[in-house]
Amino acid sequence: MTRVLITGASGFIGRAAVAELVQRGYSVRAAVRRPPTPAFAPGVEVIQHPDLSHSFDWQPLLKDVDQVIHLAGIAHTRGVTAEQFDRINRLATAELADAAAQAGIKHFVFVSSIRAQAGPSADHALNERDEATPTDAYGMAKLGAEAAVRSAGIPFTILRPVALYGPGVKGNFAWLLWAARSPWPLPIKDFVNRRSLLGLGNFTSALGFVLGAPAARGEIYIVADPGMALRFPDLMATLREAAGRWPLIVPMPPHYLEILLRLIGRDDVWERLGNNLRVDASKLMAAGWQPLHDTRGGLAALIQTESRSRNTMPPITPTPKT
Repeated sequence: MTRVLITGASGFIGRAAVAELVQRGYSVRAAVRRPPTPAFAPGVEVIQHPDLSHSFDWQPLLKDVDQVIHLAGIAHTRGVTAEQFDRINRLATAELADAAAQAGIKHFVFVSSIRAQAGPSADHALNERDEATPTDAYGMAKLGAEAAVRSAGIPFTILRPVALYGPGVKGNFAWLLWAARSPWPLPIKDFVNRRSLLGLGNFTSALGFVLGAPAARGEIYIVADPGMALRFPDLMATLREAAGRWPLIVPMPPHYLEILLRLIGRDDVWERLGNNLRVDASKLMAAGWQPLHDTRGGLAALIQTESRSRNTMPPITPTPKT
């Protein structure tokens, strides 16, 4: 049985990845900093490691492992320095990749981010042929980590997912879910921007696909839901309709919201709500990946299964960059 080490196994993506690989019949070793709560399914081996801000010996984690999925790192951005991003998201990845090469690991899957390729917006649908031009410390650290993986001398696959959504999502998307369930009209009808999204189930299916696809080795793939990215008002209407509400999408010039968000120091929220970030994930689909759903279907399923409280408004916090 193939054994896979998953770092960052207790996180939003990690837990879903563990469940996906167990279902596919892999033997999973879940690497975590603290004991997971709730516990993983029976049969998942849990191994703890020190904080990634310090170097340590990865070899005990890699013993008898065939493949690695590296998810661990800093995902949020507020209060994080460029030095912390570089140490945890780049250097720790480089150390793990080097250790994996020494251990003879057969395949190293690094989960990078679309932010390694571009800033928070783009004027065209991005694909893997576009030059990588990150605009912040997070994206630069991810791109540096990609370079370290490529140079480690190990068979690799690099995935660049866009923003993810799914059960348990936090950050700005959690706020959108709360807004979708609220009875208030949403003054976003005049927004025309489109942003590609990625359902958690689609992403874990992509992980499962590349683990079993020899042709994926040595490749970089953008990962997103298939089809045209939704306009912001269409996204919110989909969520509201799935929640059993009328859309109540009303007009208002977008720059009013931009002014408000900039006044309260939330330029980052405006960058995600008001600008385009579309991608073309056809390379991965041409390789054989079959997404489970498009964005409309994924959002409808999410709103119907999300168990988050409907009575407490979550704080507007930066969405983890993916």
